Amino acid sequence: MSLRIYGNRLLKTLPGQATRPTPARVREAVFNIWQGTIVGCRWLDLCSGSGAMAAEALCRGASSVVGIEQSSRACTVIRQNWQQVAKPDQTFQLLQGDVVQRLLTLKGQQFDRIYFDPPYDGNLYEPVLQAIDQHDLLAPAGELAAEHNPSRAMPEAIGTLVRDRQKVYGNTAVSFYRSQA
Repeated sequence: MSLRIYGNRLLKTLPGQATRPTPARVREAVFNIWQGTIVGCRWLDLCSGSGAMAAEALCRGASSVVGIEQSSRACTVIRQNWQQVAKPDQTFQLLQGDVVQRLLTLKGQQFDRIYFDPPYDGNLYEPVLQAIDQHDLLAPAGELAAEHNPSRAMPEAIGTLVRDRQKVYGNTAVSFYRSQA
């Protein structure tokens, strides 16, 4: 299976819905919301899946991308996708493993844009948001977007992270958080 991103670039995905790529309509909406903030940004992609969101960030000028994905099969596809789109002056790093544990290894780094797309029925939302807050991973002017099922009640705040807004696109919702530190 494959999908297209910014610039009509074709990316690989794993067969089936194991990685559930973010729908094109949602990707476009998120990048429209974040328009003007991607060039030069530091992007963190959590539960990367196919790596499409970070690949799109690279295509739109992000200076660096870090991704975390648990599946080794997905990591192989993500690396191929990012190598295909990254320019020589852009860096990317992919960490395999449990997202909450791997976030600890990023302590001391900050990211301008964080995209978090876990399995909708999983219990990762609160632990990941807490870890991002505890490890101070969101830059002061940064923003985090968490993709989820529209029926899921997302927290208004976790630590210094405060939900700024929520957008719904059919069967997908995205909650945006900023740091109030």
